[in-house]
Amino acid sequence: MIKKMAAILVGSLLLGVGINVFLVPHHLLDGGMIGLGLIAKYVWHVQAGLTMIVLSVPLYVAAWFYYRPFFYNSLHGLLFSSWMIDVLSVLRGVVVLDPLVSAVIGGMLVGVGIGLMLREETSTGGTDLLAQFIARWTNWNVGMIIFVIDACIISAGSIVIDSVPFIHSLVVVTVVGAVTTMLTREKTMGV
Repeated sequence: MIKKMAAILVGSLLLGVGINVFLVPHHLLDGGMIGLGLIAKYVWHVQAGLTMIVLSVPLYVAAWFYYRPFFYNSLHGLLFSSWMIDVLSVLRGVVVLDPLVSAVIGGMLVGVGIGLMLREETSTGGTDLLAQFIARWTNWNVGMIIFVIDACIISAGSIVIDSVPFIHSLVVVTVVGAVTTMLTREKTMGV
């Protein structure tokens, strides 16, 4: 339990810093609920973390009825990481780097944050749950479903951000995916 709480704390801090210091100043996106929260922030100037919680409510209601282990294992991760994303918004503008460098560093921080939580069998929830539901109904690979959902979110985001931030957002998603995969692969290999 202590390791899970530490993973949520450290992972959420990394998410908050990665998003606020490196992604938001350049209007970059990520996939999943984080990406949807960032799109809402850029369009309506609302809090990204609070938006993530609101958008996740229908998925968590479904999880309560159909997949309670996911509900219990990810609710605290969603709430704390969303809160940290909003609380750490004061860090925006503290560091100013080239957008491509910010995309890589921000992607690494977000990827490590998500990976740490996944290693301890918790997560930020959201579209991962949707992908698991779709996989159960269709027998499609859950990783491919997550990739398709993320591609749809980034594509939708291309409407609200310029072409250069869009390209950098693709870098973010790639780095997040690679780092998360490396951290979770080590877990499955017994490390």
